[in-house]
Amino acid sequence: MKVNFLTISILVSTLIISCKGNKEEQKNSFISPLVSNRDTTINPADDFFNYANGGWFKRNPIPESETTNGIFLAVKDSVNNVVRIICEKAAKEKSAVVGSNTQKIGDFFYSASDTLNIEKDGLSSLEKYINDIDKLSKKEEIAGLLASLTRIATGPFFGIYVGRDEKNSSLNSVSIYQGGIGLPDREYYFGTDVRTKSIREKYKNHLLRFMSLSFPNEKDSLKSSQNIYSIEEKLANVSRKLEDLRDPYKNYNKMSFDALQKSTPNFDWKTFLSGINLTNVDSVIVGQPEFIIGFNAILKNSSIDEIKNYLKFHLIGSYAEFLNKKIKDQDFYFYETVLSGTQTQKPIWKQAVEQTNKSLGELIGQEYVKDYLPANTKEKFKEIGDNIIAVFKEHLLALDWMSEETKKKALVKLSTINMKLGYPDKWKDYSKLEVSRKSYCLNVINANVWAFEDMIKKYGKPVDRTEWNMTPQTYNAYYDPTLNEFVIPGCNIIVPGYQGMPPDAVLYGIIGGGTFGHEITHGFDDQGSQFDEKGNLNNWWTKEDREKFTSKTKLLVEQYNGYTVLDSLHVNGAATLGENIADLGGCIMGYEAFKKTKDGKADKGECGFTPDQEYFLGFAYGWMVQRRSENLAKQIMTDVHSPAMFRINGPMSNMPEFYKAFDVKPENKMYRDEKIRVKIW
Repeated sequence: MKVNFLTISILVSTLIISCKGNKEEQKNSFISPLVSNRDTTINPADDFFNYANGGWFKRNPIPESETTNGIFLAVKDSVNNVVRIICEKAAKEKSAVVGSNTQKIGDFFYSASDTLNIEKDGLSSLEKYINDIDKLSKKEEIAGLLASLTRIATGPFFGIYVGRDEKNSSLNSVSIYQGGIGLPDREYYFGTDVRTKSIREKYKNHLLRFMSLSFPNEKDSLKSSQNIYSIEEKLANVSRKLEDLRDPYKNYNKMSFDALQKSTPNFDWKTFLSGINLTNVDSVIVGQPEFIIGFNAILKNSSIDEIKNYLKFHLIGSYAEFLNKKIKDQDFYFYETVLSGTQTQKPIWKQAVEQTNKSLGELIGQEYVKDYLPANTKEKFKEIGDNIIAVFKEHLLALDWMSEETKKKALVKLSTINMKLGYPDKWKDYSKLEVSRKSYCLNVINANVWAFEDMIKKYGKPVDRTEWNMTPQTYNAYYDPTLNEFVIPGCNIIVPGYQGMPPDAVLYGIIGGGTFGHEITHGFDDQGSQFDEKGNLNNWWTKEDREKFTSKTKLLVEQYNGYTVLDSLHVNGAATLGENIADLGGCIMGYEAFKKTKDGKADKGECGFTPDQEYFLGFAYGWMVQRRSENLAKQIMTDVHSPAMFRINGPMSNMPEFYKAFDVKPENKMYRDEKIRVKIW
């Protein structure tokens, strides 16, 4: 059945509709989200984020099974409901041809829902790999074993990736980068604050409990857990900080294969690469050379038994949520309850839907696009995207701090940005992926191997510029500097609470500014601006212009460093700089594109707001997200995005149009002196 946009909107919210329409319709209509979401006890000039969204937060506490609540969860729940229909329909299809999309979707979903078989299966799907680890008797065998474990996405010791060479984006190269730790970031191993120290101790207890449950017949779980932590701590010690990973030049270190092998004499790279089907590799890009050297030292100084314990934990930990209840519950307790504050696990159907969607993304995507995505999604996206790019061009031409020489190159880059909208024109080929109803864990393993091999086979081949790295049913977007493109999946068209197309103020706030404007600005943030129009890491700036740009970004770093979260945590202005630049640019570009529309030029907006007020409320609606305190603390330590509150209050406190719209005065908390207000693009 073809489901239209109205039906999708109803799946999100059946009770709130726009107040747009004639007066007679408005008498019988519900209140616009822009009205009902507000907390009018808060002065918008003091805290616009909570003014715009606080009413909704008060009425909608975070569900016990979630770490966050807000617009992202509302859209995700809408998508989950649709994917559930797709999955359940496929699972009931008894005559599905083996190897067909329907068979794979149906069997995967069925296996994920079959809790009795999951419990019965235990660790049997991982038994081969556990036995291989147990058989390890000498360090010369480690490379081959790591290859086998890497293929199934367990991530021991380091990460490896085949993708575009940042200095020659037409070629696919091999990249090696830091990894191998069980905590979310290196700082968890060394932080001295009470919160981090507490998490660290709970992690050590988790390791002990997890290994005891996984291997109840082993005599010394305490020793094995200590082995694991010791290796991880050493890996963390040679890992770079979050903000240091954002420098594309410092994290691009191309070396010959011989040089790589010489830097790590205790690891046989030829055996490892051959084991993951990479042959004739003459050079690699090492993200963090000091990490690889540190990894070599760990191999040299660790015993075989210590390495075995480490590998077993990372194997089983990678698949814990697909195993028996005791292991799954322990994994959930630490990674979801301790780290994110989540109290209960999601219903089985939702877990099954989300994993099926994750493992079979483009198979689900084909069904989603065919039956559930509004037919005019691409066209509406293109209209908004073209308008945002036109505004960005106007800004580039009018910049008073950039020379004509650099400006010409910036305009070329802008004009060559590729927009991928809605869904791919060509879908991935899943024909080699085997799925059955026998084992949920085995299905996940097979899907991981398929995805890994799909990546590995790119080596030595031209870059496929038609490929998508996000499914159409994913409520997110991305800019890729190595392709100079941005991708906006189809489900971004959903705006909870609106039947049909929302007013332009909302569309240009959420989709125009918060999505298109944000992603386009990424092409010109502190990282993206270092790549040229072809996607190559290449300095196209004059020295003077780069210095002026850097001085402006330093102001933004200082602004965000000043934001306090929870009791004592501060936003990391350096780590979040790229996203903060994109938020600021997006908010400005979305606003100016909206002002060119009929609604933007009107004297009055909807629901008693001015058009400008309506735009800023729409932009704030796009980041209507509240987090548990544990999850918020985790975000500060691990995420390059600022908390939602500052994705609103931060950009708007730099915009004179916002000051005028909501009468912001020097005594208000959002007021910033004109001398320190940031305007980059």
